[in-house]
Amino acid sequence: MCAAPSRAGSGGSGRERYARVFEACDEDKKGYLSREDFKVAVVMLFGYKPSKVEVDSVMASVQQKNSGVLLEEFLKLMSTKKAAQLHHSEIRQIFTAFDMQYRGFLTLEDFKRAFNSVAPKLPERIIVEAFRFVQHG
Repeated sequence: MCAAPSRAGSGGSGRERYARVFEACDEDKKGYLSREDFKVAVVMLFGYKPSKVEVDSVMASVQQKNSGVLLEEFLKLMSTKKAAQLHHSEIRQIFTAFDMQYRGFLTLEDFKRAFNSVAPKLPERIIVEAFRFVQHG
């Protein structure tokens, strides 16, 4: 089990924090994270245990060359994961701002109000087309 790195949650860039967690989880100083080490690192950084599918995917992509996840690969993976997490959070925030009734979905009227607040000169037909596209894919 990884020892918590000192100052893991404090200051520094994301990259520095990821490197500290990597070092803490590479207890035997192997130079890579095993499957179990990787799972613990994700828990330490993101607060959830990654699924078997997620871990299998990562390990399959790195184990052709190595016994586990090397530091540089780990840094890239965690940076990508953080960016995706931020993007998802931003989308959720925007959606919640326009879901005035807290229903979990937007009606055409909600959609029109949202567009009117950010692009008041946009023709209604474009808003309706956008709504239909989002609604039906």
